[in-house]
Amino acid sequence: QVRPFASVVRNILAQSHAAKKDYEVQVPLELLNQAEREKRLWNLVLGSIAGISLLVGGIGIMNIMLATVTERTREIGIRRALGAKRRQIVRQFLIETVVLSTTGGLLGILMGLFIPQLITRIAFMPTQVTAWSLALSLGMSVAIGIVFGVYPARRAAYLDPIEALRHE
Repeated sequence: QVRPFASVVRNILAQSHAAKKDYEVQVPLELLNQAEREKRLWNLVLGSIAGISLLVGGIGIMNIMLATVTERTREIGIRRALGAKRRQIVRQFLIETVVLSTTGGLLGILMGLFIPQLITRIAFMPTQVTAWSLALSLGMSVAIGIVFGVYPARRAAYLDPIEALRHE
């Protein structure tokens, strides 16, 4: 019942200090609620930044894999001409994408472990890295690699073997 009581106190003070407002009634619960609203806002902002970063990273992976498909068009044509099925080509390129994104995820985890330790030592601010956040980040990295690697893998698998063999 802190808020109703604060309202009563404000009314009493407003009546007795009608000439000028030389007081302020602060309720810690209201300050806490304001801090919670600010925290939600910052979480939304940081989540948006992380989402944009994941999108940019995924587009980067897709571009790298599309360049790889273009460079290896002749190899893909030879494999298809020798009897490789489309799903084998898709699997090959998805494995490459997963290796690429897993390597990036592991490098990100190393940075995610090193930077908080550096902050703790330099700024004397305690930091904490949880195991679930490391697992989640690696999982997200692999998932982004798979999602953005499907298009280049399918593009490689659906190349016409004869046209691919002519490619220089």
